[in-house]
Amino acid sequence: MTKPLLGRKIVVTRPRGQASALADQIAGLGGEPVIFPLLEISPAADDAPLRAAIARIDSFSLAIFVSPNAVDYSLPAILAERVWPPGLRAVAIGHGSVARLAACGVEHALAPTDRFDSEAVLQLPALQRDSVVGRRVLILRGNGGRELLADGLRERGAEVEQVGCYQRTSPANAAPLLTLWQNRQLDALTISSSEGLRNLVELLDVAAISSLRRTPVFVPHARIADLARELALQRVILTGPADGGIIAALSAYDWRRD
Repeated sequence: MTKPLLGRKIVVTRPRGQASALADQIAGLGGEPVIFPLLEISPAADDAPLRAAIARIDSFSLAIFVSPNAVDYSLPAILAERVWPPGLRAVAIGHGSVARLAACGVEHALAPTDRFDSEAVLQLPALQRDSVVGRRVLILRGNGGRELLADGLRERGAEVEQVGCYQRTSPANAAPLLTLWQNRQLDALTISSSEGLRNLVELLDVAAISSLRRTPVFVPHARIADLARELALQRVILTGPADGGIIAALSAYDWRRD
C-alpha cells in the first residue's frame, strides 16, 4: 500500500470527539496526525430549553440536527424521557449525524447527499413550502451559529423553535501549533469550520499568522475557502465533502513543491 502522506505532520482541527476518524485515516496513509481542536464542545450551560422542548416533542413534525454534536447532546436526553415519537421525522445535515441517529434507533433520517450544509438541507423535498407550511420544526444546535436554516423555514411558513443543546468555545492558546511552526514541522492543516478558522486567527500573533498564510490549508466547503482567502491565506485547497474529500485531497497533493 502506498503512503502518500509519509512523514507529513497534518493538523486535525475537528472537535476532539470527532477527530479520531480523520486522524486514523491520515495515520493509515503514513502521515502524523496532530489533533488540535479549534472548537471545544460541552453541554449547554442551561438545559432548561432542551427539557422544555422534550416535554412538547410530540407537537413537532420535524427535528433537525445540525451536527453530530447536536445528536450527542440532545438525543440521549430525549430518549431518557421517552421513545422517539413515530410521527417525528429526523433531519440531519451530514452522514455522521445520520449514523449517530441510527445507532440510537432513530432510523431513516433525511439528509443531503452531495453538500452538507444548511443550503443543501433547505433543498430537501420534505422541507419545501408545501411540506412545512403550518408545521412545527425543532432545530437542535449549538450556541450561536448561522440563522439561514431557521429563517428559510420561517419564510416557507413553518413555525420554528431553535434549542441550543451544546456550546462551542475556543482553545485558550495555540502553543502546540506555534511550536510546530517554529520547528518547521507543520506540513498542513485541515479546517472544517469557519468559526474554527476565525478562532485560530484570533489566537495567533503576527509571526504565526505569517506562517499560517504559507501553510497548506485543506477545507471541505467553499464558504470556509472564501473566508480563508479573505484572511489572505495563500495556499487554500478546497476538498470534497467530509473526511473522504479531505483524505482524497491530501493524498493527491503534490508535497514536493513545499
